[in-house]
Amino acid sequence: MTQLVLDPECTESNGIWKNLRKFLLINLAIAAFLQVFYCPICFLSWEDFVSLWPDFLFSFSVSMALSWGGSRVQEYWDPKISWIHEPVKRILVTGLCYLAYAFVASYVIVFLYTWLDGQFSLDSIPWDGILRFSYTPMTIAMIFMAIFTSRSWLLEWRKSAIEAEQLRSMKLASQYQSLKDQLNPHFLFNSLNALSNLVYEDPDKSASFIQKLSKIYRYVLEVQQEELVELVRELEFAKNYLELQKIRFEENLNYSIDVPNCKGCFLPPLSLQLLLENAIKHNIASQENPLFISILQKENELWVSNTFQPKTSTNEPSTGVGLENIISRYKLMSDRVPEIGKSEHEFLVRLPLLKINS
Repeated sequence: MTQLVLDPECTESNGIWKNLRKFLLINLAIAAFLQVFYCPICFLSWEDFVSLWPDFLFSFSVSMALSWGGSRVQEYWDPKISWIHEPVKRILVTGLCYLAYAFVASYVIVFLYTWLDGQFSLDSIPWDGILRFSYTPMTIAMIFMAIFTSRSWLLEWRKSAIEAEQLRSMKLASQYQSLKDQLNPHFLFNSLNALSNLVYEDPDKSASFIQKLSKIYRYVLEVQQEELVELVRELEFAKNYLELQKIRFEENLNYSIDVPNCKGCFLPPLSLQLLLENAIKHNIASQENPLFISILQKENELWVSNTFQPKTSTNEPSTGVGLENIISRYKLMSDRVPEIGKSEHEFLVRLPLLKINS
């Protein structure tokens, strides 16, 4: 099969010719507009239309000179003075440079136009008349300056806004990843701590605990790099996690999951695991006071509650993550954040269910 290889020089040449054609067409349109503006009745007869030819060439020459000079002035100052950081200095420098160029260019073009038209000889040059004739090109130059200045400012503002948004996205991604990185060791530490206590109590239960833990931890690894996970996956994980804990607590721990419609809903990964772990860690779960955990959907929220029966003391050290971790991740993903409520007998966390715009 023959492979087509593009010549870089040919591609660059095509780009130059394309830009040149665009430049010529734009200035031809400007020259035509100026003729219509200054003498609309000249288009009513063929003789008047033909008589416009010298003026059209003059307008075309002025337009090309001014637009070319404006582009060069902007290109020269763009890397040197920022519109964003030094706007006053930039507009003064750009304006003075362009007006100085426009004056010289206009004066030269007017001089050549009137001289070639035979309006004077080199022995008697009407400098004042040429200067007055240059007022019209200078007026056009002011319009060009406004156009080029606005375009240059908008382009730099757009570039600055894009760069700022990219930096913001990178910062948010870094912050979110740091928060997620807390979950892996946090979950493993607490699971191994529970397992160490269970081994001495019941070796058979500890074996079952290890098997279930391996499945759960596989899910933890799968969602570690995801920003959001489907609610149905989180609920499946929550059920497995609670079944794992029932191996330890048996009938001292009970739960209920009632989520009729979880399609299209998302949560930050392992949000439920952190809430469930906190509920078990900080509350009593005994025969006299069984711990009950409920996961219930209320419209566009997921209500996770537990009976509020806090332990007077705990041997489990706090790792500093949990509710704050969830709230921080929600703030990075949405303008909706979890709400926390507590009564005499219940502790409740209301998690907003997030949607992904397709």
